[in-house]
Amino acid sequence: MEKQKTIFLSALKENQDKLYRICSIYSDDNEDSKDLYQEVLVNIWKSMSSFKGNSSIGTWMFRIALNVCLRFKSKYTKNQNRFIRLDSMTIINISSEVEDENNDEKLIALRKCVKKLNDGEKAIVALYLEGLADREISDILGLSENHIAVKIKRIKSKLFNCINGIL
Repeated sequence: MEKQKTIFLSALKENQDKLYRICSIYSDDNEDSKDLYQEVLVNIWKSMSSFKGNSSIGTWMFRIALNVCLRFKSKYTKNQNRFIRLDSMTIINISSEVEDENNDEKLIALRKCVKKLNDGEKAIVALYLEGLADREISDILGLSENHIAVKIKRIKSKLFNCINGIL
């Protein structure tokens, strides 16, 4: 049990920001994101004994996070008939020192365009922006690596066209 706790805490320290950003995609506001993040952590902890090591622990944690988030979103939309907002999500870290208005416009346009993506595309974008390789994304989402590469290319094209339509 102590070894399991050590592994959990170490993996959490390495992945906590990424997990929280994934939660923020599927929630309406900061408080919902925090609640969803807690739910993700509880599910990861409860599942620690089932981690087999077939993938990295980070990949395994992302898979659990996405499953919890998708269940949350499904319940939320059934109960509330509302759409997911990405207004509070930080997609790109822009230093507060950067005062280039053009970057702010591009970031706002990117957020609007990501908001228009379907849930599967949002998951791919979130994992891609976290710097995961196509193989890791494919492991998390249960899709082939080639399929992920094609989807990323299509999503980039879709976002490029959307952003150019806004700017």
